[in-house]
Amino acid sequence: MGKADKRERQKQNRAAANEAQLAAQKRKRRNRSLRNLAFLLLPVLAIFAWSQVRSSSSSSKTSSTTVKPAKKNTNQKAPVLTLDPTKKYSATMKTTDGTMVIELDAKNAPIATNNFVSLSRQGFYDGLTFHRVIKDFMIQGGDPLGDGQGGPGYKVPGEVPTNNYEIGSIAAAKTGADAPGLFGSQFFIVTGDQGVSLPNEYARFGKVSSGLDVARKIQDAPKDSNDKPKKPIYIVKISITESAV
Repeated sequence: MGKADKRERQKQNRAAANEAQLAAQKRKRRNRSLRNLAFLLLPVLAIFAWSQVRSSSSSSKTSSTTVKPAKKNTNQKAPVLTLDPTKKYSATMKTTDGTMVIELDAKNAPIATNNFVSLSRQGFYDGLTFHRVIKDFMIQGGDPLGDGQGGPGYKVPGEVPTNNYEIGSIAAAKTGADAPGLFGSQFFIVTGDQGVSLPNEYARFGKVSSGLDVARKIQDAPKDSNDKPKKPIYIVKISITESAV
């Protein structure tokens, strides 16, 4: 190999080495730029992800606690007695504070139970609120107006007990001017000793068999001077189940 060829080969080797070094430097700069970009984007992505979680959580919370009641028929006639005497009835009451199961007393209170079952099956209670709550006493709901003045447009003569009201009892709410047992759609659930001592003037038609803690949670809600919860507590749905005795 001549000297000229040798110098040319050395020149080519140096050029190749320089190209390789330049390529390596470009890769290093590109990797460093990508890392810097990722570092800059990380807080932005984190904030975006957190905002999505907050938005999802807020949406979920709103959907579970905000209930818009459908328009109720408040000009009805008293229902015909349709309970099957060979069946027992229970009501699953889903609220925005939890679910209660109520064993209904169709045997001793057929008129009151039939009225509650009829209204429940037509969806009358769905979306209404517990408009009056008193700690160690009771929670009251079933009023389409939400102020204690509403009803379905009629009243029925429910059966009053002779042995008062155990904690967990569900009974018909009435005004002081109404005859004992008379009611439309409003009811109350006894949550404490003050309710146990009520006089036998309110149609009693069942008892909470599970979820009494939900009723007590509702009674503890912050309320205004009229005993109305400051944040509405809704009856989402009441489902009636019937089974053989």
